[in-house]
Amino acid sequence: MNTWNKICTLSLVHFMAYPEMQSGEGDFVATIHEIGKRNFFGALELGTINQPAERSNIVQALREYDLQVAYGAQPLILSQNLNLNAFELQPRLNALQTIKYAIDQAAEIGVTNFVILSGKDPGETLRQQAYVILEESILNLGAYALQYGIHIILETFDRSIDKKVLVGPSFEAAEIAKKIRRSMPSFGLLYDMGHMPLLDETPLPALQILQGTLAEVHLGNCVKTPGHTGYGDKHPGFGYQGGVNSTAELVEFIQALFATGYLSKSPATDELPWLGFEIRPQDGETTQHVLDNIQETCQQAWAQIEDLIETGE
Repeated sequence: MNTWNKICTLSLVHFMAYPEMQSGEGDFVATIHEIGKRNFFGALELGTINQPAERSNIVQALREYDLQVAYGAQPLILSQNLNLNAFELQPRLNALQTIKYAIDQAAEIGVTNFVILSGKDPGETLRQQAYVILEESILNLGAYALQYGIHIILETFDRSIDKKVLVGPSFEAAEIAKKIRRSMPSFGLLYDMGHMPLLDETPLPALQILQGTLAEVHLGNCVKTPGHTGYGDKHPGFGYQGGVNSTAELVEFIQALFATGYLSKSPATDELPWLGFEIRPQDGETTQHVLDNIQETCQQAWAQIEDLIETGE
């Protein structure tokens, strides 16, 4: 057994590795078999699945490979421009209704974590008002999801380069998370290593700020050079030319996860924390390129982490 299997659950963001299926159509079961046969990932993060029969078949395929599952509503929210912190009531109600329907779908495939993101940042003057509205929306969704035993997770994104959403920098994200958790203790944040450079943050300080609020972590890459074809939040593979993150950065990030308590050498419970790889095929690449890149980079990084664990560092 690999050391990481005792410390964390490696997950794959399915809708990013298979972007052609973000519409909710396609042979999801075939892709689960493709992933499961690798015997590498312990969980999948799925998005919209339109057909009820396909959702039922997915449950069986997940069981076959003993894969856990979460639901990512990010493609749904972004493609439909849903805004949970909209000042106008009708767009906000539309966002809530659409996401609740997705929660119903997610329950059919047995998820416990449901990931969302905030709406557009309205600017500094209106930001605090937007935070109040977002908090109300999240509590509304959390109350709805409770009937299924589903937890709402908020992913943080950049505010100025690509997605330009409200949440946002880690210190602000931690503040709203702590407020929401007073009424909804199961709520948490998702922090993405690939968004970190776009927020001008670095691993240890950011993860220290987020201590006690993190429910999940994504691992990935981005490009910060304006004019580059991959500029922004396009999720290239590790080591991508012009990208920020490669094996060395992954090792540093995982070390910070240990240092801040998200990862533990001896987890206190059987519920292992998730490390989710979020990589998208770039021009000329296939999903197989993505999966190979993840597996190779993870194994290289974890070999270095194992050395550090053995030497007590």
